[in-house]
This record gives sequence, structure tokens and C-alpha cells, in this order.
Amino acid sequence: MKIKELHQLFLECHSICTDTRKIQENDMFFALKGDNFNGNTYANNALKLGAKYAIIDDPKYYISSQTILVKNALSALQTLATFHRNYLKTPIIALTGSNGKTTTKELINVVLSQNFKTTATIGNLNNHIGVPLTLLSMTKETEIGIVEMGANHQKEIEFLCRITQPDYGYITNFGKAHLEGFGGVKGVIKGKSEMYDYLIKKKKIIFVNANDPIQVEKTKKANIFTFGNAILGTDITINFVEAQPFVSCVFRGSIIQSQLIGEYNFNNISAAITIGNYFKVQPNDIKNAIESYEPTNNRSQIINKNDNKIILDAYNANPSSMRAALISFEKQPNYKIAILGDMFELGKDAKVEHQTIADLAVSLNIDQVFFIGENFYESKLNSEKSIQYHAFEDFKHEFDVSKIKNTTFLIKGSRGMALERILEII
Repeated sequence: MKIKELHQLFLECHSICTDTRKIQENDMFFALKGDNFNGNTYANNALKLGAKYAIIDDPKYYISSQTILVKNALSALQTLATFHRNYLKTPIIALTGSNGKTTTKELINVVLSQNFKTTATIGNLNNHIGVPLTLLSMTKETEIGIVEMGANHQKEIEFLCRITQPDYGYITNFGKAHLEGFGGVKGVIKGKSEMYDYLIKKKKIIFVNANDPIQVEKTKKANIFTFGNAILGTDITINFVEAQPFVSCVFRGSIIQSQLIGEYNFNNISAAITIGNYFKVQPNDIKNAIESYEPTNNRSQIINKNDNKIILDAYNANPSSMRAALISFEKQPNYKIAILGDMFELGKDAKVEHQTIADLAVSLNIDQVFFIGENFYESKLNSEKSIQYHAFEDFKHEFDVSKIKNTTFLIKGSRGMALERILEII
């Protein structure tokens, strides 16, 4: 079936679904494959549950005219997404980076929503499946699309840009994330910069943090719109005020008081202000949008529990974000306890990077530090204020919170550590 014909069938449907547990009436089901499942085997069930069409790539699962046979279901999904993107011609902002992608995306969305009907990536569905699903969730009512792109190896951002064909782009930063897949920090810079390469080639607009020398260097030949402090002579001037504990900044003579903790969120807020300003959202609307945004999903969440304050930043972690979180945490008042979990996907750098973070944590003005996970357990430490645990269950068995009051906790680790479980025992 030609992609134009498939798109016509898609327009008849309610939405795209790849999981029969989430099927809604008149969905279009795509039979994707994974390491432990074959979506083709669920096609018949999808139709019984109310799907209008099931897109399959194995002829033995063909049932009726409601089953559409394609060569490869995933490729069909991706091609359909690009076709739909061009059908709508909706302006699209793409963003990637090592840290802060999802928070920045949420901030951009809440700011632009003041003036526009937006469609943004849900959660962090930012890979080769999530990006197409985001594009296909856009409708004729969508005035601006905001697409988050994640990557853990070379050429992935390039591929996602070909699918998305963005008109605007922003890279939050270049940090020590997914070092194993990218092949070190230089590989991270090269891989993330694939977005720059696409936008420069297509003569599109790039939003640039002028305080970041890598961003400035990589966009010398680009059509850019910049933000930074007044000394840099940027298009937009935004000045940091404080992060005690929440980040505040000054834009157009007005103080914006966010509900985001940690100085590292200043750049995320600044990007949203800049993009909002570019799209002519009024300064007071930008201010109101950012001040009303509350972080969720284990990302810099503030939770008050049993006379203690918990900074829950357990959605993910890498050496760059861990360092930033610890330095920010040191400035917190009261007795401070950091509970840190292993950082994943560091490959051959894992031992060194965990040792570096462990050394930093015990050197800072933090009263107690608990390390959880195989890599942190193997780090060499000689500090009375630190305890290392091989696994979460060991920590859970020994940790006594009964006498802890008026304490500020930082909980941070990679997604696989699931450190939000600590909330059950604090």
C-alpha cells in the first residue's frame, strides 16, 4: 500500500496505538516487534478490541481488509509520521541534549500554550518510536509542534531529524550521558550536533545559549537566535538571580520566580523564555507560565514528608547532571543527606566517573551520603559520612529513618535504579 493511501486510512482513525492494552475505539494498531514480543500476534485481538485497522508485516496474520500488510511495520510508522508532518505543515521545534530535555520541553510547551494550540512529546517518548507517535498525534488544530529527541548512539539524531523535519531546534547541553553508545564526550558532541547539521543544511533557525561555548562554536554558520547575559550582546538578555532553593531570574525588568530547584535549571527556563519571546508571547504571559509550572515524574520534585524535605530527582542520572545536582544541593539549608544510585550506560568510563562523583559528594558540605549500586559500591572512599550499598535491598534493610527530622534529602540515580522507592521508607 502506498503511503498516501495509508495516510487516508489513518485520517479515519482516532489515534495510533502500539499496545493492545491501551486500544481505544477506531485506533490504528501498528504491529511492532521487540526483543520479547511480536506485535503481529496481537493484530486480531486489536481489531476485536475496537481498532479500525491493524498494520502488520507478516502475511500469515492477515485476517481481512482491516489488516493492512506492509513490508515493515516500524518503517511504515516512521514514513507515515513524516508524510503526516508534511500534510499538516505545522511549524515544529525539535530539541535534544544530554540533560534537561524533558523539563525544557515542558517549559517551552507551557509558555507557547499561552498563545498557541501546541502538541508536545508526552513524557519522554523521544526515540525512533516515540517521535513518530508524537508527530502522528498532531492535528490540523496544532499550531506549533514540540518534539523531544533522545539518542544514545551516533546517527540517531540525524535519523530523527529526517523523520521530523524540524523548522527550529535547540540543544540543551553536551554532557557525559550515554558515553558507552556515543564513544566518549567527543562522541556525545558529535552525535547531538547532528541536529545542528540538519538545521544548518536546511537553513532553519537554531536557538543558542550564548553562555555555552560549544553551542556558539557549532552554530557559527547557522541562522541563530541567542540568549545570555547583557555582556554577550545576545538577542535576549536573561539574568540569573538565585536558586534558594527555587530558581529565579530577571527578564525585561521583571523577576520570574520558578518552582524549579537547582541552578542548573536556569538555562532550561531561559530557553523557554527565549523561544516564547521569539514567537511573540507577551513577557507577562511568559512569566505566569513559568511560575505556574510544577515539575513532576521524579524530575527535581520537591516533596515534604514527615518534617523532611525531599528533592526527588530520580528519573535519570549521568555524571554531568549528578555533579550539577550535588553542587546545587550543597547550598540547601538544614541537615543534608544525599542518596545516590548508579549511573548507567557509561561503558569503560563507569569506574572512573563513579569514583569522581563519589569523591565530589563526600568533599561537599553534605552531612551524609549513601551510595547504592555496584559501581558506587566499588568506589574507594575513606569518609565517615558515607556508606556504600551493593543493592537497594541492602540499603532498605539498614536505613533507619525513625529519628530523622528537619532534614533535606537529595535522591538521584539512573532510571534503572528506581530510587523513588525510597519514598516508601522516608
